[in-house]
Amino acid sequence: MRLLISEVLQKVSNAKTKAEKIALLQEHTTDALLSIVIINYDNSVVSLLPEGRPPYKENDAPKGTEHTVLEKEARLLFNFFKGGNPSLSQTRREMIFIQMLEGLHADEAEVVVLAKDKKLTDKYKRITFKVIQEAFPDVKWGGRS
Repeated sequence: MRLLISEVLQKVSNAKTKAEKIALLQEHTTDALLSIVIINYDNSVVSLLPEGRPPYKENDAPKGTEHTVLEKEARLLFNFFKGGNPSLSQTRREMIFIQMLEGLHADEAEVVVLAKDKKLTDKYKRITFKVIQEAFPDVKWGGRS
């Protein structure tokens, strides 16, 4: 079974060396993981959602039985950022975001909220931008040097 994005990030954060971290990120690269790190580390990605944790009910279903996973829901992420879906009303945007969070495992929902606010390193302190840059050299990082 594929790891949740939160599990991948925890493994990377727990890895002892930079080389191990990079190898783990590359081994577990998916569109969803890439989306999350780009949202978090690329300063040109601007959230259209209020900062902080939205008022959603955590999904307390055991891992593996949750309604959905970030791998499937990543396709919705563009709706929540500048330039993604300008025709969406702010109310609708926030409603879709909360529905997505409520369907995800609580740990993955937390990852999305942290990334939206560019605060993944609050939880995964040992995943630096330098590690992300080296793991994903083909990504053009906007607003960062």
